[in-house]
Amino acid sequence: MNTNLLAHINSPKELRKLSKEQLPQVAKELRDFIIDIVATKEGHLGASLGVVELTIALHYVFDTPNDLLIWDVGHQAYGHKILTKRKELFHTNRQLGGISGFPKRSESIYDTFGTGHSSTSISAALGMAIASNINGDVHKQHIAIIGDASIASGMAFEGLNHAGVTNANLLIILNDNMMGIDPSVGALKNYFTNVKAGKKVRKNNIIEALNFNYSGPIDGHNIEAVIAELERLKPIKGPKFLHIITTKGKGLEKAEQDQVKYHAPGKFDKITGELEAKSTKIEPPKFQDVFGKTMVELAKENPKIVGITPAMPTGSSLKLMIDEFPERAFDVGIAEQHAVTLAAGMATQGLMPFCTIYSTFLQRAYDQIIHDVALQNLPVVFCIDRAGIVGEDGATHHGVFDLAYLRCIPNLVLFAPLNEVELRNIMYTAQLGVQFPLAIRYPRGKGFMIDWQQPFSTIEIGKGTCISEGNKIAILTIGTIGNTIIELQNEFLKNAVAHYNMRFVKPLDHKLLHQIFEKFNTIITIEDGTIVGGFGSAILEFASKNKYQNHHIEQLGIPDEFIEHGKVDELFETIYLSKKHLKSRILKLLSSTA
Repeated sequence: MNTNLLAHINSPKELRKLSKEQLPQVAKELRDFIIDIVATKEGHLGASLGVVELTIALHYVFDTPNDLLIWDVGHQAYGHKILTKRKELFHTNRQLGGISGFPKRSESIYDTFGTGHSSTSISAALGMAIASNINGDVHKQHIAIIGDASIASGMAFEGLNHAGVTNANLLIILNDNMMGIDPSVGALKNYFTNVKAGKKVRKNNIIEALNFNYSGPIDGHNIEAVIAELERLKPIKGPKFLHIITTKGKGLEKAEQDQVKYHAPGKFDKITGELEAKSTKIEPPKFQDVFGKTMVELAKENPKIVGITPAMPTGSSLKLMIDEFPERAFDVGIAEQHAVTLAAGMATQGLMPFCTIYSTFLQRAYDQIIHDVALQNLPVVFCIDRAGIVGEDGATHHGVFDLAYLRCIPNLVLFAPLNEVELRNIMYTAQLGVQFPLAIRYPRGKGFMIDWQQPFSTIEIGKGTCISEGNKIAILTIGTIGNTIIELQNEFLKNAVAHYNMRFVKPLDHKLLHQIFEKFNTIITIEDGTIVGGFGSAILEFASKNKYQNHHIEQLGIPDEFIEHGKVDELFETIYLSKKHLKSRILKLLSSTA
């Protein structure tokens, strides 16, 4: 019976003591270890399974952590974490207090750069390589591992363009599996497909044209071949590029067959790969599905509607429109800046673009929002998915800054629906012909209503609503967190707490706010965005500008710090936004006003 080799590997030092002939066994054990843990603890599966051989080869050939590895988007880095002194902690991956699902500098010396967003590895590795030259360390190796979906991003090309005119000791490894989260798209994907097929593109090789020493493509699951090529490239000076071919989900048949679903599949049977059966209980839909189905519904009636997403057609549910109206819905790849300006261009020609982007990724297109959309006052509708706390993906993915960074932009209207019906109705209102940019932000996960597909009605821009009357304190909420106050209302003395669903952060409902400030001395603002510069700050600015003095205004929201990973309910508990903490705070304020 074979000894379990992985059990004796706690760092790359032990790995390097093995013979090359033993490494395929390590690969099998590492793959099984990842499957074992992720099957019950959940996480990103397919990407890490696809780079098992590459991960072993890199740590076997290079002197990590002295040589620097950067994994572009940490979805690939589970094997890396297990081999770098975190095997015993891997069961805590993405859990509150456990290790991060992404590379994180504060977690390990082997994590040389934090990579939760894609396409950053080349620039970071080049920066490190230039620093090594300046510091006189000419032998240090700098390796960026990037996927074929990520390398199509503009930032990756910026890094390639600069690297090609340097003498940096840089190796870029293209992990080509034709997948991001969804299938890769675009002309560059087609180019790499032709390279793999052996078609005559070598004399026009785009990578060689950028002054890289190009090699490949080679089989990324042939560990002997990968090691041999890495050893050949290691002493070569200057920028190098290795093209390897892998299969996302390698080693688990179901994950290979359905690479989109098994990117992050939830719980599954580690032997068969079958996903855990879902409850048959009728539940509210996910907000992304409300968006996707509403887009199809509206597009059937309005031929000017177009949909755009940067590489998130399944996650945003724009795929429903792509399938129904392929000529009017576009996945542009990992290219948030392009997505926003593409939408702006369409808007100049009378189309009604709905640009759906996760909140955390919209940050990457901030200049385009300001310069290309808002400055020109173009009617682009931003549907901002995954707003607020998103859970296990942690600090890189929480969508907590959007209210603050969008609120300061002139011309932009900013709306946060309380529920699915408000999301549908603001989308309906927008496509009737708004003459300004509109941002709609909504959370990850399930909504609140079974009966959500109600007839459309228009929403008056800048108009909030009173959900419940009261005479002691006023609570002003923005977005879906207002549902927590609705649930709590029966636990307060009758007519004690007034609750207002403000809906618009910009423009604020000044008429309603004057009524509130004239009636109440104690006002609470609640948001699932950062307190600094967010909805509560807007209310404070209103109070100051209108000289409302002697009012007690309390802001509740995301504190001025990066929130780590964990289940959403757990994180709300840690930042005092849980139902329990909100109830306690409101009751305390009520007692002080008695």
